Amino acid sequence: METPGSQSSLHRANLERVVRAVRMAGSLTQAEIARTTGLSAATVSNIVRELKDNGTVEVTPTSAGGRRARSVSLSGDAGIVVGVDFGHSHLRVAIGNLAHQVLAEESEPFDVDVSAAQGFDRAEQLVERLIASTGFGREKVIGMGLGVPGPIDVETGALGSTAILPGWAGANPREEMAARLGVEVHVDNDANLGALGELVWGSGRGARDLAYIKVASGVGAGLVINGQIYRGPGGTAGEIGHITLDESGPVCRCGNRGCLETFTAAPYVLPLLYPSHGPGLTMAEMVRLARSGDLGCRRVVADVGRHVGSGVANLCNLLNPSRVVLGGDLAEAGELVLDPIRDSVSRYAIPSAARRLKVVPGALGGRAEVLGALALVLSEMGDSTLLDGSLNTVGAVPAVAAPAGA
Repeated sequence: METPGSQSSLHRANLERVVRAVRMAGSLTQAEIARTTGLSAATVSNIVRELKDNGTVEVTPTSAGGRRARSVSLSGDAGIVVGVDFGHSHLRVAIGNLAHQVLAEESEPFDVDVSAAQGFDRAEQLVERLIASTGFGREKVIGMGLGVPGPIDVETGALGSTAILPGWAGANPREEMAARLGVEVHVDNDANLGALGELVWGSGRGARDLAYIKVASGVGAGLVINGQIYRGPGGTAGEIGHITLDESGPVCRCGNRGCLETFTAAPYVLPLLYPSHGPGLTMAEMVRLARSGDLGCRRVVADVGRHVGSGVANLCNLLNPSRVVLGGDLAEAGELVLDPIRDSVSRYAIPSAARRLKVVPGALGGRAEVLGALALVLSEMGDSTLLDGSLNTVGAVPAVAAPAGA
């Protein structure tokens, strides 16, 4: 039994500090570990040697500042984690290891009209197939992150009322997938996971306060405050799509009128182009046409940007983030949508908040949410799990994968 303040407890604490620094960064040189943890170079060297000997970390030669160095990362064969993203029209799954590598990833079309049980069946089948493709056995799976486009009860894990996945209200993805795979499952909405993915590997890197805005079949925001996802006590923080822009505007699926969503989301804006482009138009196709010079699509994209900018201005006035990351298909429009967003922010936000804000496109595209699901597992894991060698027990939740080339 360790006594608080004893040499053994101090050593244990230092081990956990090093493991925590490495798992959050993906990989660090020993000098970077020393700077991050505040430990001396000699202490870090001894701890890394111990962690390498027991198989917790891998050490590979690298260079830093033109000098030879050693890169430290968590062991790539210690276990794998699963990320699942249920979208309005897609199901995406990724498998990653503790060394922040994506081992397998696949996306397939998803019919929003299927029942929750059918959706879980398809997710399980895809997860099983991808796990098999990695060469790892199921016993190596140590946790799952799962994203859905709707509000999640933070206490029960149940999906709240949603019009994006009809018939899924009340379903409990956490309990359902945990029972199927025998591992702990962490669930969050897609906007929060998009924010987490961009924060860890994408356009949000280095920011402590940001908002990730996703415009698709609905409109949501993932909020990061002081480096942490902010969900609110009921898990519904970030519902920017239901800011009222016009009290006499169109009726929203939430029951109110003139919500931001009714001026920006796909079910409302795409019909504006049906007379000229046909009823099969998608958000991605609209953006592609706008980039190629289609005047009608450019006008709709710009209008959407101005309305999104009004919502972002409200966020600036309330939370004063340093960065806004635009995700989803709309981000592919680049400056065609970003300039109108910035124009609205400069017009409606408090000048001091607007001056400090950067509005940028997401770097991860459609992968942001599934990579955020993997990052969610990483953020929820315990360092003692790695040190105690109990990676294969149910409830142990290490790991994460990063985008290729990150």
